[in-house]
Amino acid sequence: SSFFLQMYNFFFKYLISVAYLLEKSLLLSPVIILIMKILVVRFSSIGDIVLTSPVLRCLKTQSEHVVHFVTKRKFESVVAANPYIDKTIFLEDDLMALVKVLKSENYDYIVDLHHNLRSKIIKIMLNKPSSTFHKLNFQKLLLTKFKVDRLPKIHIVDRYMETLRELGVKNDGLGLDFFIDREEGLPQDVQLPDNYYVFAIGGQHKTKIVPHDIVVRIINRVSSSENVDFVIIGGKENREDGDFIASKTGAINLSGVLSINQSAQVMEKSKVVYTGDTGMMHIAAALKKNVVSFWGNTVPEFGMYPYFPTGFQGKNVIVENKNLSCRPCHKLGYKECPKKHFECMRWLENEY
Repeated sequence: SSFFLQMYNFFFKYLISVAYLLEKSLLLSPVIILIMKILVVRFSSIGDIVLTSPVLRCLKTQSEHVVHFVTKRKFESVVAANPYIDKTIFLEDDLMALVKVLKSENYDYIVDLHHNLRSKIIKIMLNKPSSTFHKLNFQKLLLTKFKVDRLPKIHIVDRYMETLRELGVKNDGLGLDFFIDREEGLPQDVQLPDNYYVFAIGGQHKTKIVPHDIVVRIINRVSSSENVDFVIIGGKENREDGDFIASKTGAINLSGVLSINQSAQVMEKSKVVYTGDTGMMHIAAALKKNVVSFWGNTVPEFGMYPYFPTGFQGKNVIVENKNLSCRPCHKLGYKECPKKHFECMRWLENEY
């Protein structure tokens, strides 16, 4: 059955390519071109989902296809207001229940941007033509363990877009999208300064987070030299650190107070966003903000640095310690530095 599925995949993609070429050569009317129902798969996390947004936009604006997106329920707010998604379907706890729902939709094509066991099971169970993003985990292993760089020198967004090649869809160069739900305003007691920068202090992995004492140093230096206020954003787990930073800098601490959507609203009105290599960094880039990003155990060479539209004239400053032999130590991150020194972030005490 695997052989026949591969053959079906091949001929289906061949048919799409021929139809696309015929349309572009004006031998076929665009009306005759097959309109498909397409499922795009990316389960997590915040930043990775934001990085899929050009795929969704280009699919929708360059065709008449119906576009569905499947992700985890807890990331609903990241895609809720996206006009390029016709329907969002959520993974709860039961994968087989999700598969049943997806089967009932009768998709024509699957774009797998996650490429893990769950997405593979979905592709097998749905038995439809598909294209798959390749994570290049072996190349990442070479870089993290042996410091041998065999990764392509292109952004992950451009590699995501390669999954649409068979569909005749190309990158429009407009960067990332993040659509803010305007019905959810900021809490009534939140008053923002007229002129402020944002410091996003949260992160899923400790080794990607700027230590709070260094955040204090950066905020005090920048606010003094540029005469600007700071607003701190982060999750509930960052509330205590945010309080400490606010007590030492006079910054406004909104950690643990805002939703993802509200945090985006705060960044939208700011002049600059300071952040680690986190989901907030990608949302800031999607909002076309000036970004200063601090890199700990990860490196831009993984292809997930801030992604801006072609010709973006704003500020995109990447701050990293390139003189550490142990870096990068992991493609994601750790709860603490494996070497105990955390010099990929601690160096900022003297260098930034």
